[in-house]
Amino acid sequence: MAETKKKQKRRIRKLLDKYRLVILNENTFEERLSFKLTRLNVFVMGSLIAVFFISVTYLIIALTPLREYIPGYSSTALKKKATELSYKTDSLQQVILMNDRYYSSIKKVLTGDVSQVDFNRDSIINAVKLEASEVDLNPSAEDSILRQKVDKEDKYNLFESATSSTNFVLFPPVSGAISASYDTKDKHYAVDITVAKDTPIKATADGVVIFSEWTASTGYVLILEHSQGLISIYKHCSALTKVQGDLVKAGEVIATAGNTGELSTGPHLHFELWNDGYPINPTNFIDFNK
Repeated sequence: MAETKKKQKRRIRKLLDKYRLVILNENTFEERLSFKLTRLNVFVMGSLIAVFFISVTYLIIALTPLREYIPGYSSTALKKKATELSYKTDSLQQVILMNDRYYSSIKKVLTGDVSQVDFNRDSIINAVKLEASEVDLNPSAEDSILRQKVDKEDKYNLFESATSSTNFVLFPPVSGAISASYDTKDKHYAVDITVAKDTPIKATADGVVIFSEWTASTGYVLILEHSQGLISIYKHCSALTKVQGDLVKAGEVIATAGNTGELSTGPHLHFELWNDGYPINPTNFIDFNK
């Protein structure tokens, strides 16, 4: 025990022993600087200096762009670009999905692959009556004020607005004999009108061209979108005079009749009418014998 205590005292004494660090001129041995040091002071000062440099280095790396040059650290600019690209990719995927659905719908219209839906007319009427009976149709004070304001604004346009929806007339695209009638059982949602080759085909109503391309089975095809949910389709044309996005007027020439496509057996026009996604018989609205 005594020897152990002596060793500890020697160690403490060594730490506290004073030393003198002298800096001399080598030629003249003139003393320039001198420091009084102990082993404990040197250890403490060295530790403090090391902690200081480590702290400064950490702050420089953490708070400056220098950290981007150290392997393992990610760039903030790269993270921002990656996030923007992720959002753009998601948006593009949504657009592609919408376009695919739109093209699949157009494809079904072109191929006639549309399922018929049977409606129970009486059940629909009863459901509408039931819903109407549950709604309070008495106008509120705000509604009455709005109605008076609208009546004043439309005072001089009353007759124009009342007749605009009733003047919707369909123009016959061509005149000729019907070789194939509208038949839902055979999924022939159109009428085939026999005409001479290169006969001008006219738009049945005002609208915009939403499809104007060549197809293997039906040749040159043009589709017009009209108001009130109406779509007209013209197939087996020999040539198209309008492209997608063009605005056309009723009676304007949009194509010429022909015998194009694998399903065609002679010069004729395959004409379809669709209303809100459902096929309708064109002969109910158009006289092709004019």
